[in-house]
Amino acid sequence: MKDISFVFKIVVIGDGRVGKTSLIQKFTNSTFKEDYTKTIGAHLSNYDNQINEDKIRLQFWDIAGQDKFHFLRPSFFNRSRAGIIVYSLEENKLGVESFKNIHDWYDEIKKYCGDIPIMIFANKVDLIDGNQVNESSIKELVEENKLLGYRITSAKTGEGVIDAFNFIINDLYKKFKSLSK
Repeated sequence: MKDISFVFKIVVIGDGRVGKTSLIQKFTNSTFKEDYTKTIGAHLSNYDNQINEDKIRLQFWDIAGQDKFHFLRPSFFNRSRAGIIVYSLEENKLGVESFKNIHDWYDEIKKYCGDIPIMIFANKVDLIDGNQVNESSIKELVEENKLLGYRITSAKTGEGVIDAFNFIINDLYKKFKSLSK
């Protein structure tokens, strides 16, 4: 893409196995793989987009959620313009733990990135009864931490994925477009 107007680095974090890589792949390539592949360190995915007359390059930094990669994380956060915290809606240990750990992920973004917009993606809605999602606890987190918002997603079915990513991208675009005038 020639004459890129904006480059936005977006860090995508959360516990291992919550679907960070799958969400990025669904958004950038419209693909979903059933088999789990552990992210080692971090994985960068570029995606070009256009809003109005402006060409935008998005750099999604998919950061490994496993503790053994913790020492690598600070360098991956550098120059991030936004953060996405992903957790699993599954009604099992992974779901419970990944929701509890949102605070830790939030603290990590704040520590290394400062005051950037952060969204929560509540992923894997396809694995539960969508009517059973406890949105009040998510809304409480969003309000308590002054987050940009949250979206209910499924990397497998694509539910909410495009809207979720576009919401944060449009927020960044509006912010940086107004600064460039």
